[in-house]
Amino acid sequence: MQTLILASTSPYRRELLARLGLPFSVTNPQTDESPLPGETPEELALRLSEAKARAVANQHPDALIIGSDQVATVDGQIYGKPGSHQRAVEQLRALSGKTVNFFTGLCLFNSRTNLADVRGIATLVTFRQLNDAEIENYLRREPAYNCAGSAKSEGLGIALLQSMRGDDPNALVGLPLIALCDMLRRQGVSVL
Repeated sequence: MQTLILASTSPYRRELLARLGLPFSVTNPQTDESPLPGETPEELALRLSEAKARAVANQHPDALIIGSDQVATVDGQIYGKPGSHQRAVEQLRALSGKTVNFFTGLCLFNSRTNLADVRGIATLVTFRQLNDAEIENYLRREPAYNCAGSAKSEGLGIALLQSMRGDDPNALVGLPLIALCDMLRRQGVSVL
């Protein structure tokens, strides 16, 4: 089997990939994540997932490289990782009562053949109506400053949500394992 590489610094993606029980290494893709002029949020996530995988291909010329990127978007506005308490508060206020598309781009790049399999997986998340006290209490208990949309659905952030709709619950955390298993299978890698 070709070496499996996760092109990501995300501890959440690393944890998800480990669930498959396959040996893998992690490499920092050091990719500029700025949107291009006129690029939709979905196009951004797809482009960045492939760019991250390709960014480490020279270091791993005979590998299957996984790249992934996620954007949270509502009404064309992108909500990235807040990075601070104040920005997280602002995000959660803005997302209160709204349905957000957490769109995850996934790429499996075969550096041996130079072929990329790229997919987009949407997860629609409806936030509850949140008041300032709930937002503050949540962020004090779970400072989700490194999560798009300022909420960790795999933790206490589930209490912020009213509903989720999507094909893969792992996609919301950042690595769509159902699609990845299909991609790996097509590359001759059996997870089971």
